[in-house]
Order: sequence, then C-alpha cells, then structure tokens
Amino acid sequence: MRPRRLRTKIGRLGRRTVALAVVLSIALSSSPAAADMASPELDKYEQPVDEAIERALLYLAQQQQKDGSFKGGKGGNTAITSLAVMAFLAKGYTPGTGPYGKVINRGIDFVAGSQHRSGLLLRSGHGKGSMYSHGIATLMLSEISGMVDPERQKRVDKALSEALKLILGAQGVRKRNKKDQGGWRYNHDSDDADISCTGWQLMALRSARSNGAMVPKQSIDKAVQYVLRCRSEGGGFCYQSATTPGKANGPGLGRTGTALLCLELLGYHGDKITLDAGKWVLRSIGYGGSKKRRVNDRHFYYATYYASQGMFQLGDEYWVKFAEVMYPQLLGTQQKDGSWGNSQHGPTYATSMAVLAMSVVYRQLPIYQR
Repeated sequence: MRPRRLRTKIGRLGRRTVALAVVLSIALSSSPAAADMASPELDKYEQPVDEAIERALLYLAQQQQKDGSFKGGKGGNTAITSLAVMAFLAKGYTPGTGPYGKVINRGIDFVAGSQHRSGLLLRSGHGKGSMYSHGIATLMLSEISGMVDPERQKRVDKALSEALKLILGAQGVRKRNKKDQGGWRYNHDSDDADISCTGWQLMALRSARSNGAMVPKQSIDKAVQYVLRCRSEGGGFCYQSATTPGKANGPGLGRTGTALLCLELLGYHGDKITLDAGKWVLRSIGYGGSKKRRVNDRHFYYATYYASQGMFQLGDEYWVKFAEVMYPQLLGTQQKDGSWGNSQHGPTYATSMAVLAMSVVYRQLPIYQR
C-alpha cells in the first residue's frame, strides 16, 4: 500500500497536510521474529511463540461480536477492542487484507463509531477510568491511520482529531498539586495524575506526532517530566509522584515498565535512568538473588505487556533475560483454545496483552519499533 497524506486538525493549530509512511506489512512468512530471536538463549522459542500467537489470534477472531467489538466489558469496550485489533497488527496482519482483514476493519469501525461529542472514545459513557479506554483507542486509531481505505480513513481522521484534542485538553486541567502537572488520570477532567493512565495518553500522542499530527512537543515534554517525578530511589517507578505518601504508591513492575517504555521512546534510550529501570525489572523477576525467576504482579498481563515492550527497547541482555522468563511463563499458561485467562478483565483482554507482549520481536507496530 502506498503512503497517503493525512489531514489532522487539533484545536487552534489548524490544518496541515503531512506525509504518512506506512510501515506495517502483511506477515506472509511463518517466522517474522527470527531476526530478534537470533541468540542461543532465545532461538528455541521462535517456533513455539509463533504458533502460540497464531492460535491466540484465531481465538480472538472468534470473540468478535456483530457490532465489531470484542467480548469483554459492558456494552462493548473500546479499550479491549483496540487491544485486540493491535494484537492482529502486531503479527503483521493489516486492515482489509488477509485472513483477518475484515475482523480488523470491523474493530476499527466500532471504535471510531463509539466517539462522544466530547471526543471521548468510549461506548458506555463517561464513567470512572474512561481515559484508559480513550488513550488505548486513540493509540490504535493512530497506528492504523494510513493503512485503511479512503472512506474509512476519513472517519479515522475525524475521530482521531477529536480524540487528540480531548487528551491535550485533559492534560491542561489545573491539578491540585503541581507535581501532577503534565499527567493524566481516570477522567478527562481529573485534577490529579498517575503513571498508568499517563502512559497510554503519552503513547497515543507520541504515535500521532510521529504520524504527522500537530501535537505540541511541549505537551509530550510535560508528560515526560511527570513520568520522571514518579521515579523512586531504587530505579523503579511509582504509581504517582514518588513523593506521594502511602504504601500503595511504591514502585511496581507494571509501573516501571510503563515508564521505561515511555522514556526509551522519548529521548532517554540507554540513559542511566532507563538502565536503572531495566535493572529494577530484572531484580523484580528474580535476577541477582534467590527469588524464583517469574513475572509476578497483581496486574500480571498489564505488567508483562509493559515490561516486555520496555525491556525490548533497552535490548541486549535486558531483553534476553526478561524474555527467558516471560516466554516459558506465557507459553505454559496458554489454554487449549488459544486464550489466556485469570484476568479481571476477561480472556480477550488477557489474550491480547499476552500477544502484544510476545510479538514485540516482530517489530510491526510503528509505536514500538526501535
């Protein structure tokens, strides 16, 4: 597919035609991960991972409902649907072509058609946690922009433009505490912030800016500064600013993985801060001590997804050591029907996150490429 040109309008920033390079391709080979698994430690996982992901995608396709959404959540969930769509993209499948072309298109249509007048991409209303769904959905629309047919692209352009305006507006809401400036939380009018919700919005903005959308650099810079304020002394990252009191605000694997990925993609590749975060991740799964080597987090699939993406960006021994733990753990827990379970958000969510964690080596999604 040839690159197309995307017109995106954000608030007063006006319209500008920008070139959008399409980097996704259809996965025709049985082993697109070979280049990144070319190490003695990881070679043995190449075929099992490939086969596991294909079984998972077949399962996900069977979970799509008539309206294009995927099972999970009440009344159709834009976040779960977007994660499922990105799982197909991560393996190299594209909208409108191949065995999952129609599945992907229907998912895109559901998400783009779920937008409120406010710009919020959420089918069920303005409930608590709506910015999670919005950030994930915005990221997905940005990632597929330029890959779809002209009529569908028009709908994506409109939805994406309004979605980005809402994210930028939510960031500008005056926070109760200055340490929360630059971040996001559950709702678009929240007056505080957390690293988890901030991660999704930041990735959406980064993806859109890379695609040529008029996203102010200062908005991304402010978000990065918020992420840095969540850093703890040991190299891990906290849920909120590291100075926020409370036992629940200590560093965690998912939190550190979120920060690591954001920082690696936004100018801190190989920096001492990200290297320390990578070391923290390895310690948390049992390297350098007597602890059993295992990904162990209350939000297992979320933590595995972000830690995988972040450690892959660091590369070298960081990625290899993490993958040596992640691969056998995920491969050993996949169900016979191709799914993963044991998540409060259901098997579609868990399966999508597992696929996204393992498929990072394919380097198909633009946002996660090194």
